[in-house]
Amino acid sequence: MAADPSWPLLLLDAASHVLTLLLVALGLAVTFGLMGVINLAHGGLVVLGAYTVFAVERAGLGFWAGLLAAPLLVGLVGLVLQILIVRRIQHRPLDTLVATWGVGLAIEQTIVLVFGAASHTVAPPFTTTVAIAGSSYPAYRLFVMAVALAATGFTLWLLLRTRLGLMVRGTVADRRLAAATGLPIRRLDAGTFAYGSGLAGLAGAVTAPLMSIDPQMGTGFLLPAFLAVLVAPFAGPLGTVAGAGLVGGTESFVSAVASPVAAQLVVLAGAVVLLRLAAGRRVGRER
Repeated sequence: MAADPSWPLLLLDAASHVLTLLLVALGLAVTFGLMGVINLAHGGLVVLGAYTVFAVERAGLGFWAGLLAAPLLVGLVGLVLQILIVRRIQHRPLDTLVATWGVGLAIEQTIVLVFGAASHTVAPPFTTTVAIAGSSYPAYRLFVMAVALAATGFTLWLLLRTRLGLMVRGTVADRRLAAATGLPIRRLDAGTFAYGSGLAGLAGAVTAPLMSIDPQMGTGFLLPAFLAVLVAPFAGPLGTVAGAGLVGGTESFVSAVASPVAAQLVVLAGAVVLLRLAAGRRVGRER
């Protein structure tokens, strides 16, 4: 029987899972936490980022070219989605849910038509390992963790320390007042949605070498990402950091001591509790 992995490696695996979830949830936090748009196409955008890397690498341009192209391409897709669809129904949450869900399905079926329904693999750009606690740990996983931290830090700096971020936060606080003061509301909405979509593309691209990619892989990302955002729905990316730590940490811990199935059950139970608490707070405010 194989020996149990050491605690340092378990902690690294948990940190890797939390930061990967944070990277996926970050784009969703931008569109939902800041704009109030529940984007059910987010999982499809993550998949599109993963397949962008796969297509670019298959074309002979290499992984790094795909990693650069993915957030740009997916951000452009998000921009078109916001201008053509989301902008017209942004203030009708149910319509937004249905429309973005349909867009997500359209992305998945387009990928099936182009690449087929079978799964594919993306080779990591480097396969070196790092010696930690007497064991080897993949250096690429550390790279993914670094990308997640860098993307989170840049997003927080952009929103909290720049004039553009101030305008976005002002629009979130009071759209009518922001429009009255001359802020370009439509351009800010489009830019914010495109940025959140680009983060989804980056998440899909950088995590593609860690798993087999297939057209339905976005579904597995969507629920944990929403949970991470729901922990602090009005705190934007800052609250998502805590949410990803709570959701990802819980899932990793339960998987280690029990099983992945039990971890999924705990996550689903957490979703029910969080939604119930959010509904209770909303009713309390209305009273």
